[in-house]
Amino acid sequence: MSKPAVRRQAEYVPLTKEQFRQRFFARFYDPVFEEVHPELEKVFEKAWDGYIVYRKSPRKRRAGEGYADPSFELPLEWLETRAKIDAAEKRQKDPKSPSRIQIVQRSTRSEHTCPGEISKPRRLAQRAQETIRALPGYEVDFLDISTLADEPWKVIHPCKACVSTSQALCHWPCSCYPNHALGQTNDWMEEIYPRWTAAHGVFILCPVHWYQAPASLKLMIDRLVCADGGNPDPTTTRGKDPALAKELELKGWPYPKHFAGRAFAIVAHGDAAGPENLRRMLADWLTDIGMVQAGPQAALDTWIGWYRPYATSHEDLDADEDTFVQVDQAALSLANMVKQIRSCAYQAPNTGLHSPREK
Repeated sequence: MSKPAVRRQAEYVPLTKEQFRQRFFARFYDPVFEEVHPELEKVFEKAWDGYIVYRKSPRKRRAGEGYADPSFELPLEWLETRAKIDAAEKRQKDPKSPSRIQIVQRSTRSEHTCPGEISKPRRLAQRAQETIRALPGYEVDFLDISTLADEPWKVIHPCKACVSTSQALCHWPCSCYPNHALGQTNDWMEEIYPRWTAAHGVFILCPVHWYQAPASLKLMIDRLVCADGGNPDPTTTRGKDPALAKELELKGWPYPKHFAGRAFAIVAHGDAAGPENLRRMLADWLTDIGMVQAGPQAALDTWIGWYRPYATSHEDLDADEDTFVQVDQAALSLANMVKQIRSCAYQAPNTGLHSPREK
């Protein structure tokens, strides 16, 4: 087979300095910054230089032992995240460690920003947290998506779809960010990758937004693509060399599933339409990346305040004790599945089978 071409269409056209200036100073719209304008001008010039020269990763060091090319320089941030992932993986595989359940509260609504009120998924997630913490030998990692909107400079940047160029170009963990040249920093995924790695089970509680997942959850889902077949050695592609990555993939790619064997549970809820589709989408995604559903009661789609006013939706949840019981059951099913997996009592029925159409 001939080498596939790297398809390109147009030359990159950078912003003009004036365009860059407008975007840079938009961060300092508050009049209090006027008194430090001369200092900001100096910072602007440095930022402009980093952009126009394109210093994506200004701090690097040699990859070192364990990489295909130990002398190739990798970004310090990537190496630090990788070290945290390796430590989390070691702890996760330690049979003496507590069983760790990550509870993912996936609503961006909170009382600390514009909505002025907590979300229903947070209440359900707190119930799940109480249920898990009551079990001996278990610990909870509470991942609250609402902090994306509550806290300054916390971001999940969008996936750039490197995997569609070549699976080998999608690095584990993602090396697309931070990009200091473009100001794409403060990427929360640097923290989220190790937290997912450390978990033995993941419980996602999620509202419907227009028939599907909230944008904040979808950002995380897309950025977790590197956990499903991602390349753990960026030196093999000399960083981001698409032609080299294509060549490497075509030699035969093993598609490592970095989260394989972890258990999951899902609760998706809506008030008019969509929770069944969302539950199915999330279950399919987690199954595709090699995780194991913790039984039929661990994948719930339900209604809260079906076609009733939004203003009284918390009162509707107050009156719906069955939903809280179902959350308890999903949490307990997840804990039981984790116990079976860690004790080797659970044997996957497809053990030893390999898909002829891996992707």
